[in-house]
Amino acid sequence: GDTAGCTFCHTSPEERCSSCHQRHQFNPAVARKSEQCKTCHWGKDHRDWEAYDISIHGTVYQVNKWDPTQFDMSKKLADADYVGPTCQYCHMRGGHHNVQRLSTVYTSMGMSNADRGAPLWKEMRDTWVSVCDDCHSPRFARENLQAMDEACKDAGLKYTETFKVAENLMLDGMGEPMPKDLAPDWSGQH
Repeated sequence: GDTAGCTFCHTSPEERCSSCHQRHQFNPAVARKSEQCKTCHWGKDHRDWEAYDISIHGTVYQVNKWDPTQFDMSKKLADADYVGPTCQYCHMRGGHHNVQRLSTVYTSMGMSNADRGAPLWKEMRDTWVSVCDDCHSPRFARENLQAMDEACKDAGLKYTETFKVAENLMLDGMGEPMPKDLAPDWSGQH
C-alpha cells in the first residue's frame, strides 16, 4: 500500500499529465486550481496544502476563488492576473510545466535550511525572491526568506532537544513514560 501510494505521486509529473490534469476531465482551468495540488501535497508527511490553505495567500484564494474577476482560470498562467497566488501561479510561473524549477528552497517539513553559502543556494534563493517580487517588493521577499531561515534554525534546535529528552528517558529506563490506558492513539484520542 505504501509503495503504491508513494509511486502514485513520486513519478515525474512531466511524464504523467494526469498528475495535475484530471484524467476524466482534461481541462487546463481545473489544473490551474490549487486544489489539484492537494491531491498529493497534504497529510502527515506533506503538509504543503495545509500550510498554503491557512496562509494569507490561501485565505485570499479560498475567499475569492469563485469570482472569475479575481481568479480567471480560463486564462493561461502566463496571462493570469490573480488577486492572490495559487500554487500553480508561483510554482509554474508563466505556465512552465516543471513545477520544481521554481520550488521553494525548503523541504515540506521545514527542517532543511538552504542558506549554506553555496552558489546553487544563492541562485535558488534569488529565484525564490524573484517569484515573490511579482507582487511584493524584493526587500519584503528577502526579509521573509530570512525569517524562514531563522524559524528553520529554531525548529532544528527544538527537534534536536526533543530527541535528546527522549534518548535520556530511554537511558533512564523510562521508555514508556505513559501508561498504555492513558496514552493517546495516533488521532490524539484517549
